[in-house]
Order: sequence, then structure tokens, then C-alpha cells
Amino acid sequence: MDVKGYFIVGNELMLILVKSGQQIINRCGMHTFSVQKKRFYLAFFSLLLSTLHLFAQESYELNNNWKCLNYKLVKDVGENLSVINHPIHNWKPAVVPGTILTTMLENGEIPDPFFGMNNEKIPDIYAIGKDHYTYWFVNDFDEKVVSGDQQVWLNFRGINYSCEIFLNGNKVNPTTVKGMYLRQSFNITDYLSKDGKNRLAVLVFPPDVVGNPNGGQGGDGTIAKNVGLQYTAGWDWIQPIRDRNTGIWDKVFIEKTGPIAIKDPHIVTLLPGKRKTSGDQAPATIKVSTTLQNATSRSVSGTLQFSVAGEKISKEVTIGPKGTIDVAFPDHILKNPKLWWPANYGDQHLYTSSLEFLTNKEISDQQQIAFGVREIQTYWNPTTRSKEIAVNGQKIFIKGGNWIVSDAMLRFSKERYDAEIRFHRDMNLNLIRVWGGALTERPEFYEACDRYGLLVIQDFWMSGDCNGRWEDPKKLDDQWTRRQYPDDHSLFLASAADMIKMIRNHPSLAIWCGGNEITPPDDILVALKDSIMPQLDGTRWFIDYSNSDEMSYNFIGGNGDGPYGIQDIETFWADRTWPFNSEVGSVGIGDMESLERFLPKKNLVAPIYTHDETLGTSSEEVDSVWKYHTYIGYGKHIAPYGTVTDVEDFAKKAQLVNYNQYRGLIEGFSSHMWEWYTGTIIWKTQNPWTSMRGQLYDYYLDPNAGLYGLRKGSEPLHVMYDPVDGFIMVANNLLESKNNVMLSVKAYDMEGEVHPLNQVFIYMEPSSVKKILPLKQQLQKIGLQEGLFLNVQLLSANKELLSDNFYWLPNEDGQYSGLQQLKKVPLDVQVQTKMPGEYEVTLHNSPENPVAFFNRISLVDQGQKQRILPTFYDDNYVSIPPGGSKTIKISCPKEKIDSAMSVAVEGWNVDTIYIPIS
Repeated sequence: MDVKGYFIVGNELMLILVKSGQQIINRCGMHTFSVQKKRFYLAFFSLLLSTLHLFAQESYELNNNWKCLNYKLVKDVGENLSVINHPIHNWKPAVVPGTILTTMLENGEIPDPFFGMNNEKIPDIYAIGKDHYTYWFVNDFDEKVVSGDQQVWLNFRGINYSCEIFLNGNKVNPTTVKGMYLRQSFNITDYLSKDGKNRLAVLVFPPDVVGNPNGGQGGDGTIAKNVGLQYTAGWDWIQPIRDRNTGIWDKVFIEKTGPIAIKDPHIVTLLPGKRKTSGDQAPATIKVSTTLQNATSRSVSGTLQFSVAGEKISKEVTIGPKGTIDVAFPDHILKNPKLWWPANYGDQHLYTSSLEFLTNKEISDQQQIAFGVREIQTYWNPTTRSKEIAVNGQKIFIKGGNWIVSDAMLRFSKERYDAEIRFHRDMNLNLIRVWGGALTERPEFYEACDRYGLLVIQDFWMSGDCNGRWEDPKKLDDQWTRRQYPDDHSLFLASAADMIKMIRNHPSLAIWCGGNEITPPDDILVALKDSIMPQLDGTRWFIDYSNSDEMSYNFIGGNGDGPYGIQDIETFWADRTWPFNSEVGSVGIGDMESLERFLPKKNLVAPIYTHDETLGTSSEEVDSVWKYHTYIGYGKHIAPYGTVTDVEDFAKKAQLVNYNQYRGLIEGFSSHMWEWYTGTIIWKTQNPWTSMRGQLYDYYLDPNAGLYGLRKGSEPLHVMYDPVDGFIMVANNLLESKNNVMLSVKAYDMEGEVHPLNQVFIYMEPSSVKKILPLKQQLQKIGLQEGLFLNVQLLSANKELLSDNFYWLPNEDGQYSGLQQLKKVPLDVQVQTKMPGEYEVTLHNSPENPVAFFNRISLVDQGQKQRILPTFYDDNYVSIPPGGSKTIKISCPKEKIDSAMSVAVEGWNVDTIYIPIS
């Protein structure tokens, strides 16, 4: 192993090591070194980069050079396949981590199942049989035989669904490995080849029961007989995944330790009292424990030590031969801790700690653990009759989004996770619920949630649809039978315990949930609540199911969640729903550029909505490919903007509806904060497939206008207009009061004339909402014939803009007649590069113009004029009143930066403008 280089993160010296072509990062703590000693050691490492060897723990991924072949084409057994000189010349490149479909797509064997009707061209496992998706995978890697007490481990973080593992002619697993959610770790020290050339061979089988994808939620339901994904048999927002995600779907890595390995460290932080977001803090209690595994045939004694914030605690430990023990440190008091808060409530400080086991002053194993100091509390709110969530003693009004999975074919990456979680932070949300028909999200997902301040509800793997809550003629088994799914309860419980250990140190993880809309079977539920959860976590709220009365008292009837389709905006304000609504959603198609990414040209046809006044009936004619991609209708909500001329016009008008729907949804819930509601979770904020329903950005990470409507309506300090009673209201989600805040209200007519309506100073208590002033009669006098624009703002005492909300209101007939005749506006657009990937775009509208309405800003390539994705905007779909200006900040990941980029601006009454970036 060679040292390629180094860099510094805080007090950590990070060595860049290269082994067998794999790059490894190894951390060396330098907390106790003086400045002079640090300089000396850095110089020392610089001189010895080509010769330094380390005994400390190493870990590297096996993510290259995999090959695979359908097992029917392989005429040999695993013991022979895993010998390095066994020929595999006719084998094809494999994607690991990945699924069979991922590999087939990469090799050009199948069309993109996310485009058009291509998914119908791929054989479904239910029809063609499991043999078609049963594959061998092999990987050749370099790892020399180790000496002394050194140990080498082979780790799998996820295989779907069962497998047999061979290394250098040896069977590694004594019994068949089964379970999508069980991590696997094998000591391969004795199996390594003497010449350092090794071959790993893995035979992967599909799920035991693949289910009939008959169009039901989860198909015929039998997919739930496994402990695994349920959406793969199809749902109302996705078509079936043909291989049911069979494969080595998560990371495979090699780890080297000494005789003692550290397993599943656990860090708990306790914070008594009600904390503030800044200033000195009372001490926090840190509880640290871990499991130690002795791989040798003799007893081993040594020192287990934990280091954080320049302090160290130690414990002397002896582990018996081939033994495994749990070790807990005495409670550690962390003075004046820096706290972790949800987004918009405070900073997301993360401590980097080190856990090491030393034998004879040599490091046998070490793990770096990032954690946040915070405590989650829950209370019953008797006013709303629902649970109230608090962090560090401060109640948090929950504004959340439901999450399925990042990619339906399990193509995960830190970069995609980062982009998606950043979108959720940018929508001013503070919670994500991971839905129970999918999986326990990966550590990289939680790392992103830790960074961006998103609390997480993690469901276990149940759903009311598959697991028997309702009668369903599409299901194969009756409710009584489905109620006992999965077939192997022991595997479910073992998987649950393992997943808890994998993610429990993340401060973002706030709540566990037994299942989506249904509890697990009684024996599983009792074991989770009374045994597994108290033993392995014990610090988080466990909800028995997602719309449980324990979470939100259901005084309305029905399922305890919804509605899911498009609503009149007034509904969100006036109609009371469940006090902590786990699922409420709406529409969400993208604009023309988004639709063109996955719809063939011939299918780019706008839906046609018709309404018969006489009969009181409505219908919508929709293209078959739109239906396949699970489109739900916009109904009557497009027509008020004028007759649709083509699909581009439809998609453009749909953005106006998207913006209003999601702004209205979150404003309606916020307007009854702590009176009707303690929180709501939108169904859903993202799609892992090219679905056309319930999303704020498309599969390709392109936001639609709903994202920015939700962002606007979810502002921490927010001024809003109640369309039901015509009042201006202010919601303060912050933990501090707001005094000397100016409320400014103006209206603009379609010609651009401004009508000042009111200006008043207000005071807002922390975490509160109140009505400020009535407005309806004044607005009716201005905009009865054509409609009008309403601009409500909050300004600080020094005139800093705190909240800026721009509404477009219809005429007395509910039509946007004025918008349909709005004059064109020539906007002045200036672009400034702050640094590579960071830009500011300033839009200015001359005083003699009407409002420049609903302008989308996009970062595009200069050639094809296609959007660069993902790109992040601090606001979008903005309107500029006469004489007004607005500056938009743009952030583009550095890997997406191109030498030829432009900023595009296009609006309702603004022709598209392209400004090259110098």
C-alpha cells in the first residue's frame, strides 16, 4: 500500500492511500499535537509518501472490474469459478453496486425502462421465470496474505435477495445468505491467495416470491411475502421493475483490522431542558457503547478509547477466544456543546469522534463517527389531538415530504442524495418520511440529512395495500393471510435490528414507524416495541403505523391521510383534515423540457378536459403513454388560464397551478398551526421513476414550479393571504419573537398601476400564527373584471426584506382574463459570476411596464440550450412589478460547470432571453 498524498480536515490528518488500484482515505487524529509538532509530522509524511506503511484499519470498495453471466450459461460450480485462472472471457461487465437491470441497461441489452413504453419491452420476472434474472458475479482483486493477528473482512451492505459466496475455491458462507436488508460480514483471512491475486464469485437469486404485477398496489400483494421492496411489483406512481431489483445492490468492501474489530458503535446524546439556538449551552451527556469481536483463538486484552472535542475516555477490556462482547463507557459530560438543529431553526453542527481499540499500543481497529448533539422529544397536544415533536426542548411545526427511494433501479450515489436532500432543505421543509414500501435508506442519505437539517421518519417494510389492511380483488391472498406477511418473521426482525444499528447514530433520524398505514403482525410489533427498539436505540419515538391514532387522532374517518389529488386552494385553508397528516398531496408534472426527457414526440399531446354543465359531469382525455407514466388530472384548474393550444402551453399553465397548489397547501396548514395541526407531510415530494404525479422535481432533478411555491409558502417567517376570509396572516416558525416588522401590502392591476393598500408594524411571538388585517373588500374594488396581482411583504426595521409573497388573483368569475391579455415586457437581465458555479442574476422591470409575470430562470448549455441539472436557485418563477428588481442566486455543482453556459429567462409575458456567462 502506498501513500499518494494527504490533506487536513480540522484536526485530522487525512492520508490518501492507494491499494490494488483502489483509493483509500485513512484518518490520523492530531488533536493533541502542538502547532510545531503538526508541522513536523506533515513534513515527515511529505518526505515518506512512497514508503510509508500503516498497521491501522483500512477499508476499500470493490466497485470496479466486476463481471457477470446468467447462471444457466455457467457450466461450473462456485468452488471452480472462484479460482483466479478459471476462464471468464465471455462474461460481460457488471455494475456493482447495482441490479441485473442496471447491468443490462449499461450493456445495451435493454432500452431505458424510464422512457416511453420501453418498460413493456423488458421481460417481467413473473412471466419469464426467476432463472432469467439469476446471475453469477465475479471480481478479481489484489490482497496479500496478512501476518500475525491481522484480519481481513469481506463486507456486503445489501444483496437482493439471496446468494452463495465463494473466494479462491472456498465456500465463504456456511448457509445461504438471505434478506435484502441484512448486512453480511465474513472473515476471509484464511481464504486469501498466497500470491495476493484473489477471485470473489457470488451467485445471486431473485426474491423468493416475485409477485404478479397485475396493476394493483404492489401487484397481487405476494411481493410482501419477502422481507424487501414492495413497489417493485408496481404501484399507482410506478410500473413494475422487471427484475424486482435483483442484484448486489449496495456496496461491497474489504476491511482490514487487527485481532479485535469494532462493530456497530452507538452514540446517544442527552440534553436536559429547553435549549436556545445560540450562546453558551449547559452540558450534554454523551453515552457511548460498541460491540467488540475477537477473531483469534486466544483471549485478547486492550484499551477501548473514545475521543471527541479534544477529550478522551478509555476502558480496559478483555475479549475471550472467538468472542463477541458489548462494551459501554461511563457517561461523558460534554461542556458547552454545539448543537444540531433542524433546518431553519439553527445550525447543523456535527462532531467528528474517534473510537479505537489498542493492543500493545497498536491500533487494532478504529472508526470515525460523525454525530450531532441533540435530543428528540414528543408530546401529546390536547388542542390538536396529535403528537407534537420537539428538538432540544423546542417544539417544531413539522413541514415534511414523503420519500420513496432515490432511484427505482437502486442507482444510488452521494451526489444524487446530496442534490435531493438539498432540494428538500431549499423547500424550507424540516422532515422527510421514508415510506414503508421501499427500504431503509442508505447511510449516505442520512449523512445528507444530517448536513441539511432534515429530520427523518424511517418506516419499516409494511404497507396497508400488500399487508392486508383493505379488501382488494387484485390480491391473490385474503386479508387474514396477507396480515401475516412476510413469510419469515425471524428474518424481518433480524433485518430490523441490523438496520437500526446501521443508521442509529445519525442526528437526523428522529422517528421509527412500524409500517405504512398498517402495523406489522403482532409478534413482530411486540418484539420491535418491547425488545429490539429499547435495546438497540430507545431514544426515539416509535409509531406503530404511519397514520396511527397515537400520531394523529382520526376524528374524520377514512384512512387517516389524504387528500391526494388537486384541490381548490380554499380547501387547504377552510377544510380541517387530520391533525398530523402523514400523507397529503397534489399534482406535479414538469414543463415541456421535462416532458421531452421521457415522452416520445408522438405522445407529446396535451390532455383534453371537458365539463358538461347540464349533466354536471367531467372527463379528461389523456394519451396512453401519459397514463402509463401515472398521470393524474389537473381537471378544471387549467381552463381559467385560457384555452390550451398545445402540450407546451398545457405544461406552461400547469406550472401556475403547481405553484399555487403547493404554496396553498402549506399555507393552509400553517394558518392553523397549533390550533388544528402539529404538522403535515406531503405525498410526495420526489419520484424514483418518470412518474407524472406527486413530485416537486422530476426524476432528472429538474424542479417544477411547485418546488418554489412550496419554498415560498414554507418560509420560516411568512406573510400570506387567506383566500377564504380575505385576511393577511403571518406565520412565525422561528424560535425567537419578531418585533418592529413592517407589513406592506400592494396590489397591481393588469396595466401595471400600483394600489398601495396598507402598511403597518407588527409583532410576532415565537412559533405562532395570527391574522393581521382584512383585505377582501379592498381587493374586490380593484380587480373584479380582470383580476389583479397582490404583493405582500415583511420588512425589518432596517428595511431588509424578510418575506415577499406575490399572488395572482382571478376576476369575479374565477377566470384569469387579465393574464391572458397581459402585455409583453422587455426585462433587463444582468448576470454576475461570484465564483465558478456561483452566479447572481438580477432582473429589472422598467416603471412604465406592467408586471413581468412568472419568470423561470435556468442555467443552460449554450449549444443545445438544455438545462444543466441539478442546479439550485434561491428563488424561481418570480414576478417583477413595475420599477422593481430581484436578484436570484444560482449554485451549480462544480462537476457540472461548462465553459459555455448561459442563463435563460422566460416568463408568461417575457420572451426567452439568453445571457452568456463569461
